This record gives sequence, C-alpha cells and structure tokens, in this order.
Amino acid sequence: MNKANLTAIERHALAEYPQECCGLLIREGRKRVYVPCRNTATTPSEHFRLAPQDYAAAQERGEVLAVIHSHPDYPAAPSEADRASCEASGLPWYILEVRKGDDGVIRKGELVSLVPDGYQAPLIGRAFAHGVHDCLSIILDYYRRELGIELGNYQREDGWWGKGGNLYLENLPAAGFEPVGSLQQGDVVLMQIRSPVPNHAAIYLADGILKSEPEHFPAPGSILHHLYGRDSKRDTYGGYWGEVTVSYWRHRQLIEAAGE
Repeated sequence: MNKANLTAIERHALAEYPQECCGLLIREGRKRVYVPCRNTATTPSEHFRLAPQDYAAAQERGEVLAVIHSHPDYPAAPSEADRASCEASGLPWYILEVRKGDDGVIRKGELVSLVPDGYQAPLIGRAFAHGVHDCLSIILDYYRRELGIELGNYQREDGWWGKGGNLYLENLPAAGFEPVGSLQQGDVVLMQIRSPVPNHAAIYLADGILKSEPEHFPAPGSILHHLYGRDSKRDTYGGYWGEVTVSYWRHRQLIEAAGE
C-alpha cells in the first residue's frame, strides 16, 4: 500500500462520510491502483455492498489484490460480518476509520488490515448483516458445518422479497431439497412474514443440539434462524412460527440416509 493509494483511499472515505466507502486495490500493469466503487447497501452508514458491476469492471482492468472500506464514526476493528466476508473473498481487507470531531471536521483515523484466517461466525449469536449473516446464511452454514453438505452461494439484494424476487422457491429444488409433510432434524422450515412470497427460513432441530457448538444447552423442538436486524438464535417451534410457516423442505441426502 503506497502513499498514493493511501491518499486516494482517505480522500474517498472522507468524501463518502457519513456512509461507508468501499473500493478495490488492483494491479494494473506494473502499478497498484485504488479503484473507488459504489456502496449499494440499504443501510450504507452501517454496512457496505460493493456494486457487482464495479467489481467486474475492476477485474477487467487488472488483478484484484484487496478490498477496502471505511467505518464512519466507529473504530476500524473488523466486525463479525467483515471477518466472514473477508474469508469468503479470499483477499486481504483494509478498514479505515473516519470520524467527525467536536469541531465538525471529518478526519481519517486508524487503518486496520485483516486476512483470511479460517474464521467462522457462530451459528448462535451472530449479528445481522444482510447478504453476509442473514436467514439464508444460517441455512448454508448449518448444512456445511453440521451435515457436511455444500449448498453453494447465492447473491441477493436486501428487500428482494418486495422487488419481485422469490429466492427460496427458486433455489431450494436445485439445491437438492424436496417438500415434505412432516419435520425431522435438519429440515428447512420456510415462512412468509409480511411478504408476498416466502421470505424467511429456519432449520428444525428435533434434538435441539448443535454438534459444532456444544457449549449451548439442548433445546429440543426448536428452530435455528436469523431474523432481520436481530442476532441469530434458537426459538421453540410453534405458535407464531407455526402460523407463518408455508412449507417444510428436506435435502435429498437426508432422505437417502433415512432410506425414505
């Protein structure tokens, strides 16, 4: 990270305040260049979503070396979502603090770097960040860690359920799921909460146990899920959750293992 790139990053972060700036460090020919990108997150003062078109354009110019973003009025320490996204990207990340002082002047602060190191966010108690830690992420991570089943990765825009999207019904069959009439361990419970389409999903835990997080007490008959804007948790299944349920889905590997 040379002086010219640091200056460009700082200028971008200050210009975008109070929103998080985001950009990429690329190798263009023999030079390393900072490429400012658009933050398309619904809450840009709290999160960032780097515009996919901007990422593709940067890739056309050269090799992507690192991801950069700012933390307005917040320390540059990586959030849980930052660490998880850094892992997913496979790239180094840099975070710059920018803060408005009592005199009203916005100044740069500490620049912190992080690299992929195998970090995994907990299944219970992770903070919400749409597209990184949300109800779909908890499904993908549960199947990967608890069952050894890779379901893939899915790009989604915040609020997709109100913009003509139907994320779950469009992807569950292709990911290996079939609708079933009763529940067993590991089934996906699909729900519809103030939405024209199913927009929330949970994992049914018949025994209430997470093998990858044995420190939690058993909670038989619960669901593991991640509600919008809240930390992920288990809730007893039934009542309200039963009322908003529209279907149950079971993965073909679980069906085959049970000899069904």
